[in-house]
Amino acid sequence: MRERIFNGIGPEDLADLAVRLHALYPEWSVWTFYGEMGAGKTTFIQAFCRMLGVVEPVLSPTFSIVNEYARAGGGAVYHFDFYRINRLEEAYDIGYETYFFSGEPCLVEWPERIEPLLDFPHVRVDVVVEADGSRTFKVREAGGGDERP
Repeated sequence: MRERIFNGIGPEDLADLAVRLHALYPEWSVWTFYGEMGAGKTTFIQAFCRMLGVVEPVLSPTFSIVNEYARAGGGAVYHFDFYRINRLEEAYDIGYETYFFSGEPCLVEWPERIEPLLDFPHVRVDVVVEADGSRTFKVREAGGGDERP
């Protein structure tokens, strides 16, 4: 599928963008977010979680690697931050496959740290900071394999 590009995104646009992206990929459970430190990955994930029915605070799981949030209508959202892992074995240690193949939304920051494990179809979101401070979101289907979690 082709890449979709959303330009000129500011903080006031994130809730609408979350709805739009979810509408484009409603059945996809694993979403990976690429971007430099401070690009706004966590801020967008907060808006995405609100759209999914999470009412509790959404914080970066930098030290815990994964946070689980309850959805108002039932189910969970899993939020990963792989920034601090040093070896792929650490992803295995937390049981990443149990989360990724649960069917529940999995929102992954710093996926480049576990790239070899992303050999299945997922949604890739690149967040780029523009000179004017706005963000560009580049979104596409990524990964290989035949079976999508």
